[in-house]
Amino acid sequence: MSRLHDPFLRGQVAIAALFLSLGFQYATWAARIPAVKADLDLSAAEVGVLLMAAGVGAAVSFPAVAWLMRRMGSRRLALLSQLGLALLLLALAVAPNYPVALLVMCVDGVLVGCLNVAMNAQGAALEARHARNTMARLHAVFSAGSLLAALLASGMTAATGSVAAHFGVAVVLLAALGATARTGLLDDDAPAAAPAPAGPKPARRRWTVPARPTLWMCCAMVFGTVAEGAMNDWSALYLKDVAEAAAELAPLGIAVVSGMMVVARLFADGWRSRWGDGRVVLLGSAVAGTGLAVALVSGGIAPALAGFACMGLGIAAVTPCVYAAAARQGSDALTLVAAMGTTGLLAGPPLIGFIAGASDLAWGMGAVAASAGAVALCSTRIRWTAPAPVTQGEATPA
Repeated sequence: MSRLHDPFLRGQVAIAALFLSLGFQYATWAARIPAVKADLDLSAAEVGVLLMAAGVGAAVSFPAVAWLMRRMGSRRLALLSQLGLALLLLALAVAPNYPVALLVMCVDGVLVGCLNVAMNAQGAALEARHARNTMARLHAVFSAGSLLAALLASGMTAATGSVAAHFGVAVVLLAALGATARTGLLDDDAPAAAPAPAGPKPARRRWTVPARPTLWMCCAMVFGTVAEGAMNDWSALYLKDVAEAAAELAPLGIAVVSGMMVVARLFADGWRSRWGDGRVVLLGSAVAGTGLAVALVSGGIAPALAGFACMGLGIAAVTPCVYAAAARQGSDALTLVAAMGTTGLLAGPPLIGFIAGASDLAWGMGAVAASAGAVALCSTRIRWTAPAPVTQGEATPA
């Protein structure tokens, strides 16, 4: 069968467009926070609250996202939330004052929660339908989207100081990605990753306390995304202020973390097939936490970069594996776990900033290492499935 007509590849490309969109949109507005700060004449504390607004929106979105998933299905919800996130970039660019900007960022957090759940549900359904691992490579595309956004931000900042012009170009690219996604997303009548239990359906769905394995997945996801988000936002500053690296070397922190995460996610689906998701998460998070902790104790530029590399390598597969495990528990479990992941990703960097402000950045990065260690502990309480068989062509990245 031609690869062009391979249903697995077609679905993989469409879902990858969603992951690319989310990473691109998130990094696009994050890259222009200094310009937004200047345009609205915000203090550092107000910027911190602005960043927290997105995390608050993600945290409170769980009931709405669960309801929307049941009403609309993952395909429609993914496409609509992807479009909404594109339009919110324009809203942020023209926000006339601080309260409006706060509202925009809060809504952004809700829509990030919607897209995060829907695209991971699509990825899990693709794995279930074709019995092939792909979640890690889809998350690698998310990281690539952040890198693409950083490159575009650098170019647009050099060309023009207009945030509206920058975000306008970004919206065009997001529209193209949305059109790509429409062509191959799975219909919601596809085989579910977790079959519904036999017997009559209840007349009404009522909220119940999540099962214990789901709660452990939530904990692992929060700690994993706190570590992931904090490394992207604080590694450069740690090199400059703590390790006393030259200004031109400071960006290497982000480059090392992001580069190692992309590489690890490209290969992680093969690791999952050989060793199982549980072992990959346990060993990876242990390497991440231990490597960063040793680097912080050692001090210096070279140990810091080595520790950052350990963190990127080890933490990369955590979210794909936990999302896949949550999807097997049903859509409500996936929604809750994804909401916790979005909250950790958006609220983690400000939290580390508060710790650094109360002590210093070395202690803040120590909290990141502790978060990775907490993931390892949580992974021992999660019900993982046996390794999936390696199918022909699985080692080829999307």
